[in-house]
Amino acid sequence: MAIQPDSLRDEALALPQDARAELAAELLDTDTAEPNGANTAWANEIEERARQTIAGTTTSQNWDAVRQRLATNLPE
Repeated sequence: MAIQPDSLRDEALALPQDARAELAAELLDTDTAEPNGANTAWANEIEERARQTIAGTTTSQNWDAVRQRLATNLPE
């Protein structure tokens, strides 16, 4: 039976923050559609954000709250 993308996404989102960051970096490394250097730039950004999160120097927001705020504030 094939893995369904929605199930895979839900399982990935349930991982601890550091595991999600590592998984995201690995997935970006496999994306060959990005222009040269883009994968490295994204990997660096993800790594820096993961470091900040682990160090407690940044805050995060609940995705449902962000989505609701965007839906409220963006024109249709």
